[in-house]
Amino acid sequence: MNRLINDFKRQTKGTIWKHMDAMAVNYAVYSNRLKGFDPYYYDNDVYIYANSNNLVIVAIDCCDKGEKQIYEESEGINMLIYRPGTELRESKVWKMKETLEVIKNRLKLHEVHAEVLGILLTDATITNADELEDTWEANCIKVIDGFKTLKHRKAEVNTDDYTSGKIYFDTVMDKSIDFRMTPKCDEGMDLDEALLKFVNDALDGVDETPQEEDEPQQEPEQEPEPQQEPEPAPSPTTSSDTIDQNMGLSVEVEILNPIDNPREELDKLIGCDDIKRRMDELVALTTYNKTMQELFPDSKQHEVSLHSVFLGRPGTGKTTVCKIFGSLLHQAGALSKGHVVVCDRGTFIGTLWGDEERSVRQVLEKAKGGVLMIDEAYLLNSRNDNDPGRLVIQLLMNILADETQRDIAVVLCGYKDQMLKLLETNPGLQSRFPNRFEFQDFSVNELLEITQTRVKHYEYQFTDQAWDKYRTMLNQAYQVRDPQTWGNARFVANQLDRIYIQHATRCVRQRPEDKQMWRMITPDDIVPIETPRPKAKIGF
Repeated sequence: MNRLINDFKRQTKGTIWKHMDAMAVNYAVYSNRLKGFDPYYYDNDVYIYANSNNLVIVAIDCCDKGEKQIYEESEGINMLIYRPGTELRESKVWKMKETLEVIKNRLKLHEVHAEVLGILLTDATITNADELEDTWEANCIKVIDGFKTLKHRKAEVNTDDYTSGKIYFDTVMDKSIDFRMTPKCDEGMDLDEALLKFVNDALDGVDETPQEEDEPQQEPEQEPEPQQEPEPAPSPTTSSDTIDQNMGLSVEVEILNPIDNPREELDKLIGCDDIKRRMDELVALTTYNKTMQELFPDSKQHEVSLHSVFLGRPGTGKTTVCKIFGSLLHQAGALSKGHVVVCDRGTFIGTLWGDEERSVRQVLEKAKGGVLMIDEAYLLNSRNDNDPGRLVIQLLMNILADETQRDIAVVLCGYKDQMLKLLETNPGLQSRFPNRFEFQDFSVNELLEITQTRVKHYEYQFTDQAWDKYRTMLNQAYQVRDPQTWGNARFVANQLDRIYIQHATRCVRQRPEDKQMWRMITPDDIVPIETPRPKAKIGF
């Protein structure tokens, strides 16, 4: 029953092409060569073989410019492959897995049954291929690597319409059946409005399951079933509060609520390897102190200061890490709550002299049990001796010197150079804030990885051409960036927002019938990246 598939499974690098040519004279097997198979192998040569029970798809992966590439494939057949020091790349095996899912779905929707096998022939050398054979086989995939000059090789095919496998070929080529969806128009809503609503719902991940029309309705005389208690809504990730200043004014402060899985979220961060290591060390020492105090109550404990300085430019993850930091310290037992209160210079500076002390004490009270994050803390430093920001720094140090203020961690954030000047001008800060975490700018590869992570969150995918266009434009923007204004991950987020808008607009206008195309980002969706022009220099 599975002879076609089993014969292909036995092939090696030395026999596969002879076997494919032999299929051209096997009149029980229909075969055809395609110049691409959407949406994953749209620019690759693809061969399809089918008999009355089996279907085999062979995709040809030619390395660019004939260069031999050596790399490791992803262990779990993930979309992206990234190794430190190497360029981010898409997994060709993952493309085969997704292509097989498309084919199986088309067969299922046509109520046609056939066993399916996918074969990837590649010029590249996959160094961990032996380790992954079992995983690939479990997903009906066979990979043969290490070819040369695949680009110039062609196999003969048998396109005789009278062979039994022709029906399977026609089925897998029927793209019109792919999750075909027709948005329903509400009464009083025109088609464009309905399509726009459909796109918005898709972007929000709304999954509405229509009720069965034939389901019998409950008779009104029947006693109603007891209502179950509704599940509690998930806690919001952020909230806000206010502090009072003089003259009846109030200032809003943002509060980041603690998270349940800080260690997992820390591991998910792209880059930041040194930050993760230093964070683990501080948490480990805190946990050790707590354990030793329980085991040996009378022994002398290590002095551990939780107060820290985060050095880095915007978009490098300081606020995200600060939120994880508070939750990690809470789990270690160093903080009673683990929330983060975010403030800046404007939070403390009131309208009248002397209002700073009241503001500082209110903010510290709200941050008790968690983290007080002061963004752009260097703005509290001024050459003017009478600047109230200087008083805020002194007040913080005086209050934190109090032994009763142990249940709090203060984090000062800002650009590295300005923050170092702040620490140099006030020696007391260096002793009060011994922990320094430096956040480096992301590399191009890390920004591309951040892009794929954000896109995957919305279940979008780039076509190969769109990804090449985006990668080229991002690299160009990175090369001409202004180090003082470059937004790092924030820059990527803003650019993706523009791409999403362009993509949604295009989908509403073109109304693609293939559901997968509603989430496929094409080159037309990649809007130009806006980069600030360098300021003209005046003088000589």
